Amino acid sequence: MARASILTARTVLSLLLLTFSAHADQSQMTMTTNSNSKNGLNMNGMCAEKQKVLKLLKSLETGDPAPFAYVDPNKYIQHNLDIAEGPAGVQTFIASLKGTARVNTVRIFKDGNYVFAHTEYDVQGPKIGIDIFRFENGLIVEHWDNLQTTADPSPSGHTMIDGPTQATDWQSTQQNKALVRDFYQTVLVNGNFSQLPRFYDGDNLIQHNPSVADGLAGLQEGIAAFNAAGTPIRISAMHQVLAEGNFVLVTAEGTFGSQPMAFYDLHRVQNGKIAEHWDVLQPIPPQSQWKNQNGKF
Repeated sequence: MARASILTARTVLSLLLLTFSAHADQSQMTMTTNSNSKNGLNMNGMCAEKQKVLKLLKSLETGDPAPFAYVDPNKYIQHNLDIAEGPAGVQTFIASLKGTARVNTVRIFKDGNYVFAHTEYDVQGPKIGIDIFRFENGLIVEHWDNLQTTADPSPSGHTMIDGPTQATDWQSTQQNKALVRDFYQTVLVNGNFSQLPRFYDGDNLIQHNPSVADGLAGLQEGIAAFNAAGTPIRISAMHQVLAEGNFVLVTAEGTFGSQPMAFYDLHRVQNGKIAEHWDVLQPIPPQSQWKNQNGKF
């Protein structure tokens, strides 16, 4: 779901990927576990791909060039539309940060060759981001993201980032993914809002959207409020459905009122129902303003 005041923002990792990747020492690819990652997550026992993503994201804050060795400079595809392909645009933005960036990744998940991370950023102001990385042969070859200015807590007191951080119920990953895909297609794409109760356990829903209260009732009231304000949410297409255990991420495009919008919705599933929801939304600029031609999705 959405919030009326959404500011366009540049994402983090994509700003850095190309600068050092061609020069980083490949011997630095060796991963070591770290019980104090300073990302809010313990990397002990974490797979290599997740560790690489955490270190790469954190390098925006630390300035460490070593993690850029985790990017394939010959195959890397950038989907952040605010960043030009090539090092020049990256270097310009890095210079503007002047060492002020802060990065705190709160949760991270893996689905096949994809890793997705939910992160608190302070990059030209506080923001919440979801980044997706695709790996080939142990290297990052593609990156998508959404970034939204951090808002006040929801009417029920939840922030955009708090809540459970660790996946469980791994044996049900595919069922959980199917449930959320069905919800998105039935309710949000097809617009059959009468089916909402089928996907929730009554008011046992924790909502992190800053404009919407907890529970099915809160969700229905939030949808009604958006419609009454002339900013209905319309989803035209799903693009990715990724999951690890009970956490499922959907990326989609549509409109918020008349504004073309990218929607990143993260769901936690419990006992076959959607139990918790986080989102990050970012306006899609006109194609004439894109700094690369790879598309948002």
